[in-house]
Amino acid sequence: MRYMFGDTCSKPGVKLRSSSLETMGCNMRAWVVTVLVVLVASNVFICDVYAAGECGKTPIRSAAASLSPCLGAAGNARAAVPPSCCSKVAALIKTAPKCLCAIMLSPLAKQAGIKPGIALTIPKRCSIKNRQAGKKCGKYTLP
Repeated sequence: MRYMFGDTCSKPGVKLRSSSLETMGCNMRAWVVTVLVVLVASNVFICDVYAAGECGKTPIRSAAASLSPCLGAAGNARAAVPPSCCSKVAALIKTAPKCLCAIMLSPLAKQAGIKPGIALTIPKRCSIKNRQAGKKCGKYTLP
């Protein structure tokens, strides 16, 4: 078995008679391995950049931050839902309906003290017509 070290292919500590053909073969293999590593690394980067989750291409953290006007209503079923919250939720339901569920069940929501069972009532409390009533969101059913 041969190993690649720099410009030569040899076992550590063992000198092989090298011809220009062997050296060229080693250089070619090193080049091919380098190109493959770059291609794999760039593919992972490209997939990460263009990946679309429940909130489309918007990172869930950004989508959650856009719902900051809803924080009070998401933790207290008796709190009034601000109009700014209702408009954000309505826009989110229109563009990415599964995103609301993904946000409410995310660790971010838990860290913010959001109660998913209460937060998922916001579309109904806002009287949003195109809400997904009866749909499941984790163990919760949307009202």
